Amino acid sequence: MLSFRGFGTRSFGIMAILLLMDVCLVSGQEHWLAGTGRVRITPKEPLMMAGYASRTTPATQKNVDLWAKTLFLEDQQGNRGVLISLDLVGIGRALSQRVCQRLKESFGMERNQIAIFTSHTHSGPVVGLNLAPMHFMLADASQQEKIVAYADRLIDEVESAVGMAVKGSRPSRIQWGSGKATFAVNRRENKPYDVVEEKRATGTLVGPVDHDVPVLSVRDLSGKLFAIVFGYACHATTLASAQWDGDYPGYAQAELEKSYRECTAMFWAGCGADQNPLPRRKLELAQKYGAELAGAVKDVLVSPMAFVKPELSSKYVEIPLELQGVPDQEQLNQTVKSTNRYEASRAKMLQKYMLNGGAIPSRYPYPIAVWKLGNEIDFVHLGGEVVVDYALRLKNEFNGTRTWVAGYANDVMAYIPSRRVLAEGGYEGGGSNVYYGLPGLWHPESEANIIKAVHDHHDMTNQ
Repeated sequence: MLSFRGFGTRSFGIMAILLLMDVCLVSGQEHWLAGTGRVRITPKEPLMMAGYASRTTPATQKNVDLWAKTLFLEDQQGNRGVLISLDLVGIGRALSQRVCQRLKESFGMERNQIAIFTSHTHSGPVVGLNLAPMHFMLADASQQEKIVAYADRLIDEVESAVGMAVKGSRPSRIQWGSGKATFAVNRRENKPYDVVEEKRATGTLVGPVDHDVPVLSVRDLSGKLFAIVFGYACHATTLASAQWDGDYPGYAQAELEKSYRECTAMFWAGCGADQNPLPRRKLELAQKYGAELAGAVKDVLVSPMAFVKPELSSKYVEIPLELQGVPDQEQLNQTVKSTNRYEASRAKMLQKYMLNGGAIPSRYPYPIAVWKLGNEIDFVHLGGEVVVDYALRLKNEFNGTRTWVAGYANDVMAYIPSRRVLAEGGYEGGGSNVYYGLPGLWHPESEANIIKAVHDHHDMTNQ
């Protein structure tokens, strides 16, 4: 593994100055500095899989590898940012903070300059305490040690990938476009799933969806394409097998990298918490959806794409979102006796938290980032499993397809329902919170508070 420890702010600044001088020598035009990195993060030993409670045996085999990929960007004013894509179900707040601290120590990068995206594949490993009541708290001691060790290694691997991107950055041009892919289906509104094909054929699928495929391309000054960043709003739940697999996002990235040699393709998940790839549960379907998504990206790449001016602005904030129905000690004492193993597991986790000197929180520090790329792209990063209502609303209130809204970003702590979905209830409306260990349901004003914070920071990036 490459080591970039000690590659501090001073060294980074000297390198950046030299690279910027190269830009001036190459051309009088304005350009970005950009570079990519990648590290294989497939578990090297048997490890529990994340996303489905029914799988209780560690995975030992793979269909394809899992990856950490990075895109480093710097504009001509020296504003920097790094996009990190992980073929994982999610990461929690504590691990996210450790990653960011490492990148600050090694590269002098501040929190607002770091964006961590997870694809939400359900064919990846358990990662630290993410989904702890479902996985970590119910694992045996040996598996718990391996889960912790994997998370520790992940920090090193992300650091290496970022180091590659920084070291390999060169003068570049960035363009953007938007395509369409239609395999995502609103899973709350189209049950049972076995009639989805018939409904699709007759045009009778219902419910809100977001079929946009945002695309960012990065080329060096010779015109060679070396990075593609793209998103889609749909759960990566085509598969439920016992083999490591990136699901449809992994196959889409692999197809693009096959078609464009020496290119790094990176996926970010949109607001697809209530969207499923349907039908599903077959490997060939994951490959098919991946090919469809890659095809949508390719259509954009061969069409006229607008250039993105080399200007980067990034804001990051954590807002306190209120929780309802937070249990007290007496309620926890009763719940640990529950026959529902996940309810009992969550209660034990909360009791342990209290024994370590903490109080059960009635608020959660919810992460929101807003990046502005040139005058063209508003890139909103929202934590958690965000339902599609957020993307549709923000696109309507901002700039349509020039507004990109990522979910599963920086911290995946629970589902994030809109006010509508919260009122309707169900799995996305709050039933899933037990698996994440969230001690209560979100307050009805959560959507309003998130949207307000996005607007506030969007306004800052446009000043």
